[in-house]
Amino acid sequence: MAATKIGRTAAACAPLLAASCSAGAPSALSPGGPGAARVAGLWWLLFGIAVVVCVVVTVLVLWAVARRRDATARTASGRRFVVVWGLAVPAVILTFTYLTGLDAMRAFEDPRDPKALTVEVTGHQWWWEVRYPASHFTTANEIHVPVGRTVHVRLRTADVNHSFWVPQLTVKTDLVAGRVNDMWFTANRPGLFRGQCAEYCGTQHGRMALHIVAEPDAAFTAWLARQSRPATAAGEGRQVFEAASCASCHTVAGTSAAGKQGPDLTHVGGRRFLGAGTLHNTPADLAAWIANAQAYKPGNRMPPQPLAPEQLRVITAYLDSLE
Repeated sequence: MAATKIGRTAAACAPLLAASCSAGAPSALSPGGPGAARVAGLWWLLFGIAVVVCVVVTVLVLWAVARRRDATARTASGRRFVVVWGLAVPAVILTFTYLTGLDAMRAFEDPRDPKALTVEVTGHQWWWEVRYPASHFTTANEIHVPVGRTVHVRLRTADVNHSFWVPQLTVKTDLVAGRVNDMWFTANRPGLFRGQCAEYCGTQHGRMALHIVAEPDAAFTAWLARQSRPATAAGEGRQVFEAASCASCHTVAGTSAAGKQGPDLTHVGGRRFLGAGTLHNTPADLAAWIANAQAYKPGNRMPPQPLAPEQLRVITAYLDSLE
């Protein structure tokens, strides 16, 4: 019976273990930048030390058990052994790892790079507002950066405390009410790097993800140019959007929609996810989110929208076209 229960428990946990080890999981041991590489190196160092210590302790325990009946063991020899291996060696190891950790922290200091890209990030319950001050536009939940260039992130919160964490690129940095925290990172390879709020901030804390898109200079420059332009799509969908309650909470540059309560939707059609990583940005998911975001992210500030089927269709098509 016990074996059956253990088997059932293992079967139930297997999908969770597989999901946690999937290729898409953001792992600090798969770094995408020099700072994260230092952290990964420190982790492997500590892991190696732990393995060696575990092996040595196991061998010593077995050796002690084998010798426990040896009446010729001398007390002075035992004391010397304890002093050396129980005090001196651990002190050296701990000091070494401490100094190595301090050295790794230098990778996240201000590099004083005059060419650094500045991005301002504000945490909300439960999404990320992202502003590029030099280009004068705002987006949400998705940060594009050029490969090989220092990125300076200025972090604020609009409500409770949050924490900005992208394991493959940088360490956690808190967003604390009433102050601005600064951090720096560099992506040394192209890719999509998933981040997460790492400070419990309410019921949907687990659905407050962000994504950093690292791309070559040419692709990043083209993206900046697109994001800097106002929305140009017109037609029935835009008219319905501006007339509905959507315009009172969201901004679409180039239209009368200038709400500040929710994410800027000027180029929402070009984003990969909806609701800070809650859904993929497909027409079907977009329509479902507009109709009733509470069904997917309960407690968020977007109420169900009382739209007729045709209104929902044209608004979805309009927003999907905003790339």
